[in-house]
Amino acid sequence: MNGLNRTVLLTGFLAGVTAALLGYGAGVRSSLSFVLYAASALPVLIAGLGWGLRAAAVAVGVAAIVGSLLISPMFALTMGIFTTVPACWISHLANLARPASEIGGPDDQLAWYPLPDILLHLCALVTAAVIILGTMIGFGPDFIERLVEAMAKTFADQPNGMMLDPAVLLSTQKTLLITLPMMQAGMWLIMLFAAYYFATRVVSQSGRGVRPREDMPSSLRMHRNAIFIMLGGVALTFLGGAPAMIGATVTGAFGAGFLIAGFASLHFRTRGKDFRTPLLVLAYLSSVLLLPALVILAIGLSDTRRAFALTPVKAGNTPES
Repeated sequence: MNGLNRTVLLTGFLAGVTAALLGYGAGVRSSLSFVLYAASALPVLIAGLGWGLRAAAVAVGVAAIVGSLLISPMFALTMGIFTTVPACWISHLANLARPASEIGGPDDQLAWYPLPDILLHLCALVTAAVIILGTMIGFGPDFIERLVEAMAKTFADQPNGMMLDPAVLLSTQKTLLITLPMMQAGMWLIMLFAAYYFATRVVSQSGRGVRPREDMPSSLRMHRNAIFIMLGGVALTFLGGAPAMIGATVTGAFGAGFLIAGFASLHFRTRGKDFRTPLLVLAYLSSVLLLPALVILAIGLSDTRRAFALTPVKAGNTPES
């Protein structure tokens, strides 16, 4: 692991300032807020993947200080929970390796931390972040009820407005109780994994990457135990109230993980096929609809495994331990 030297400090400092400025820009440019906020994880990921855990930890600390000074301590805390701390942890996991002989592999190779386990950790981090933030801002059944009441009042106040039926309002409330946390967790998982993917490309092209660049179509799957976690989340959604919102968050985050794995499996299965490009384009474009997305999700659920990336042990190969 790189020591806490001048290069590591400078890299972490620049990454932290960049992350804070991206988060600040999310508050200024509302049209790009979601993308810019998620992109604040990218500098921390690059620092961690290229220069190690200490650089990423420095970036997290600097981003918290700069964020507190630019906006508020609450903003810095929120950014830490949602972007910088998960990015630091995921980059650390990606740099972990051990002798392949410990898992029954060759003596002269290293086994890197499995990508399915990294994705599993990311799903858990996103789930926890959404639940923590929801608790902080009071996002719960009462909030959903007030939101639906405000929507009904808006409809009634419009010219030629109409009063919505109480049964419709109750149905809308139950639907939003599930869909809002599910969509938020799912979208955030996809955005953070996209940041990880681009960060791996950047450090690989720069030659700074500790972990070798993997063939994601063949190695990116969900851990099989994630199925039981997701099923537990689905079961909670039937309980109503706060447990249903927690279950929806779990379902959204882990469902998005299986969706990503499904796309990776589809990429792998269509290699060498003449229809590969049009099929993949159609799959991505249609995945915004429920039924095609469920098909991709089913592919991810049906192909769960834990693949290790193996590389020869060589000089200069210094994974974290």
